[in-house]
Amino acid sequence: MSVAIVQQDIVWQVRERNYALVEKLLEQGLDRNVDVIVVPETFSTAFTDDMPSMAEEKVGATYDFALSMARRYDALFVGTWVVRDGESASAYNRMHLVAPDGLLGAYDKHHTFRLSSEAQQIARGEGRITTEWRGWNIRPAICYDLRFPTWLRNTYNAVDGDMDYDLLLLSANWPKTRIAVWDILLKARAIENLSYVVGVNRTGIDANGLVYNGHSMAVDYAGHVITNTDNEGQGVTVVDLDYEELAAFRRKCPFYLDFD
Repeated sequence: MSVAIVQQDIVWQVRERNYALVEKLLEQGLDRNVDVIVVPETFSTAFTDDMPSMAEEKVGATYDFALSMARRYDALFVGTWVVRDGESASAYNRMHLVAPDGLLGAYDKHHTFRLSSEAQQIARGEGRITTEWRGWNIRPAICYDLRFPTWLRNTYNAVDGDMDYDLLLLSANWPKTRIAVWDILLKARAIENLSYVVGVNRTGIDANGLVYNGHSMAVDYAGHVITNTDNEGQGVTVVDLDYEELAAFRRKCPFYLDFD
């Protein structure tokens, strides 16, 4: 499984400029086919003070852009943007997994961030999902979710003899002041869940003066860092994940048999 990590300095509340930026980064950074493209949390608007005003319909401009990128690169495009669910008045910070033929899955952020206005403005999602893509089981999560191991806990199905997911994908706007925690938790979630973890963070300074320094990272099932974009610049990093190595490690170290 090849994953393109897009580290982006998000333009505050200007969708068209963010679409153009992501498109440019992909054109410059991809010189081969990939299976998955992951962008930071709220990549089209930034993590703003008035997120409901940025809410789109479930099929809106950002969905159309994501679909165009999925089709251009024949890949699963993964990113979050705020949507207003047509069945309610609530707005959700929703991670979309968009395949070339349409929406493969969607996850609403469960842990809305209480140190910002998000917790008061955005409804909490209530369910977790696992999505299959090209033979891999993928669990999506968003930013603050990373702090809650029970929510992200992998499970073992004794009947199938397999784990619920093989890859945890996390999009974030995680500030520089707490980046050491980000680094630690990505490794911890990989180790305890016997899974690959890919965390994609933004870079730059937002309109509130918060500084983001990337540190987008891919970690293997044993906690080893495969790639760490630890600079503060923008760009695309491609990482290759090996399912056979994951399966072999799980057979050698079946810690899942002792899960509580």
